[in-house]
Amino acid sequence: MSAAPNTSATWGSKVPFKKYLLTGLMVWLPLAITIWVLLWMMSVLDGLFGQLLSAMSAVSSDQFGASLEKLRHIPGLGVVLVLGFMLLTGALVSNVAGRWWLKQWNRMFTHIPVVKSIYNSVKKVSDTLFSSNGNAFRTALLVQFPRPGSWTIAFQTGVPNGEVAHHLPGDLISVYVPTTPNPTGGYFLLLPRSEVIELEMSVDEALTYVISMGAVSPTARSLPSDHGPAT
Repeated sequence: MSAAPNTSATWGSKVPFKKYLLTGLMVWLPLAITIWVLLWMMSVLDGLFGQLLSAMSAVSSDQFGASLEKLRHIPGLGVVLVLGFMLLTGALVSNVAGRWWLKQWNRMFTHIPVVKSIYNSVKKVSDTLFSSNGNAFRTALLVQFPRPGSWTIAFQTGVPNGEVAHHLPGDLISVYVPTTPNPTGGYFLLLPRSEVIELEMSVDEALTYVISMGAVSPTARSLPSDHGPAT
């Protein structure tokens, strides 16, 4: 008499558990990372807001200090206040009077030893990255790195000028080569314009391509017949 088939083993062998697990992970992982980043940013801003409240409580009366301590326990209030402060600052410096005060602010920090070198460097980088008429991080490139014949994604950050441009002949561009999967670290290079390939993909698509280590390809576009380096 033949034995009955093991239905549980048969069912288990037919169900692709590994495939389902990976598919479910791909669905929830982007959302989980997004929520984690937002919670981290909220925690940082709330921490800064809490330190500000502690400083204000130390120099205020007991009654006013107790009121400030109550604000500390409202989740997300620091984020709202910081965003509101940034918006208010942007609105104020958009007029003539605000720009005058901003000029005095910059002049004050540029005359403080040690502070001026850090402040000037950060300000120049932020002005370059966030300026509406700048070219930094607005063009994705293909460059040969770290050796000839090995290609990677890079971003144009500008063109060399001043003493650097004086010592380097030819048409050069400033290039940032990000690392993967963390694009906040990378390498700064000065390359001949003729040796890089300008890409049609957006900066967001290029960053996604870098962070995913090439697993997420950019949307295909109709490309011209000549794909050689830009001249």
